Amino acid sequence: MVATVSSRSPFRVFARHGDAGSAALVPEISRFLGIVIGMFYREHGVPHFHAVYGEHKITIEIESGTVRGTFPARALRLVLEWAILHKSELLANWERARQRQPLVRIEPLE
Repeated sequence: MVATVSSRSPFRVFARHGDAGSAALVPEISRFLGIVIGMFYREHGVPHFHAVYGEHKITIEIESGTVRGTFPARALRLVLEWAILHKSELLANWERARQRQPLVRIEPLE
């Protein structure tokens, strides 16, 4: 799985996903309090996003709030609060990613 981020893109790559033979670039859609939020292009399954905080990584389903991975409790609460506030924007970005369109930055948690 490979995604491209143009040099004009406002997003920074924050992680690589997949095995060593097929890494995908992940555009950053938000960043707050040391937590980086991103969404993969060409990913399947239910709508979800990824969060990274130091060495911790999680995936969160947008509709259900189901979390996969481990995160410090306080950071997880912040990400879930942010996700609730920006659910419609996250779903819109999911659709953009499916259509291989540029993603839109989402305001950080303040």
